[in-house]
Amino acid sequence: MSKKIILSGMRPTGKLHLGHWVGALSNWVNLQKQYKCFFMVADWHALMSEYKNPSVITDSIIDNVSDWLAYGINPDESVIFVQSQVQEHLELFMILSFLTPLGWLFRCPTFKEQINQLKDKEINTYSFLGYPVLQASDITLYKAHFVPVGEDQLPHLELCREIVRRFHHLYNKEVFIEPQALLTQVPRLSGLDGRKMSKSYNNYIALDDDDKSIKNKISNMVTDPQRIKKEDNGHPDVCNVYSYYNVFAKEKAFEVRDWCTGAKKGCVECKKIFTDLLIDFIAPHREKKREFLKKKDYIYDILSDGTNKARAVASKTVAEARKAMGI
Repeated sequence: MSKKIILSGMRPTGKLHLGHWVGALSNWVNLQKQYKCFFMVADWHALMSEYKNPSVITDSIIDNVSDWLAYGINPDESVIFVQSQVQEHLELFMILSFLTPLGWLFRCPTFKEQINQLKDKEINTYSFLGYPVLQASDITLYKAHFVPVGEDQLPHLELCREIVRRFHHLYNKEVFIEPQALLTQVPRLSGLDGRKMSKSYNNYIALDDDDKSIKNKISNMVTDPQRIKKEDNGHPDVCNVYSYYNVFAKEKAFEVRDWCTGAKKGCVECKKIFTDLLIDFIAPHREKKREFLKKKDYIYDILSDGTNKARAVASKTVAEARKAMGI
């Protein structure tokens, strides 16, 4: 029995950080063992917000893919490719745009949210309004059965299914698969300062940060604001450092809670212990990444091979869509 298909991607807009590992990459590593996975460098999507500074996208592609490889994405198990290198993404995007009512796009809740959150990016554009249609193209090109998403992305996936149903209704031919959500329970991971983790806030630890940088960043993390002295009993549930323990050292979280609430260790010592744990996690992956970056031709070969595999599937899907439409 053939494996079910998954499509997922990341936007190459800078360094990957712990939020990317927790929110997607760690899940990808597990999914590739159960499904046929297409992992996409979503550079067209990145351009929707970074069109004023496109060089950041070019600079990030190889860097990001080297992180994927270093943290466990296996090119022998998964198809790794760059979205813009598969021209069928834009061709199917255009086809699906013809039949997607504007009302469907305006009602998408993330559209207005992103407009407000990224005011400095000036994304109130034609392409950004059509962002969900390009997503639908990405997914349906590979006839993905599942898309790993968080709950906030469910409206986008439902819109994708509506577009698929409208295509099938208009042309009386079933070409695509209606994708289902593979809901991922993402642990809460705020930025180092307690705000949302964001490159614009510079409140993150990159997946390839060196030991000194990790130590400096964790030493400045926000802890329990009510704990002034070491002798004060702590409140781990409001401490950002404790939330990181819960994600990266869950087996130690009970012990941390005990020494925090009982004032057995101070925040400085708590941070130092976590620093050592995080360095032990990041360091071997960082070294693997350095080795991959020494042989960039190998990475380019992986992307070239992935592009060929992706195009073989995508071109067939577009041909089927054109035949259904009679064009």
